[in-house]
Amino acid sequence: MTRILQIRRGTSAQNDNFTGMAGEITMDTTNKTVRVHDGETLGGFALARADAVDAAREVESFDITAVPATFWQSLFATYQTDNIHSKSTQLMTVINNGSFFDDSFSDLTSLPLYTRAFLVCQEDDAGYTAGEETSAFGIGDYSSPLVYCYISSDVLHARLFSGSQTFWVPNKSTGVKTNITTSKWKVKITVYY
Repeated sequence: MTRILQIRRGTSAQNDNFTGMAGEITMDTTNKTVRVHDGETLGGFALARADAVDAAREVESFDITAVPATFWQSLFATYQTDNIHSKSTQLMTVINNGSFFDDSFSDLTSLPLYTRAFLVCQEDDAGYTAGEETSAFGIGDYSSPLVYCYISSDVLHARLFSGSQTFWVPNKSTGVKTNITTSKWKVKITVYY
């Protein structure tokens, strides 16, 4: 024989005058709903049935292109920091032989706010076409390699260490980690200040 679980039940008026234990559920036989109790609130909390939910309160689709430009202009004007500028190094050849990529900025004498290394595709490779840049790459077992910055003789140096490990990118079409053909890529370091 199957087992049946029955919960306390009563009319709407009976439920309104009942304080259930914390976590207790009761059935409202008048409205054909259930109530959840917290051990303190008289009548508990009625849960809505799916067929009783007001359709007007359902979330409508949202078209971000319908937001007026003045909204975005106001938002950016309120929260933007000072203008951020950037400078990039010349394109440097990718080499997997324990070297590092180093360039300097003589007109920057303080550490940048942010620094990022990019791979720039020179010939089609790993789903990328010539001219495309990606900051999603790795060297050996490491993804998103860090660019180190230091100041020497009033010149900002930006340096990316490659070790002797192989450069890779997530294939643009499949997302699979793909070792790159070094002759088809260049490295660029950009500093934001």
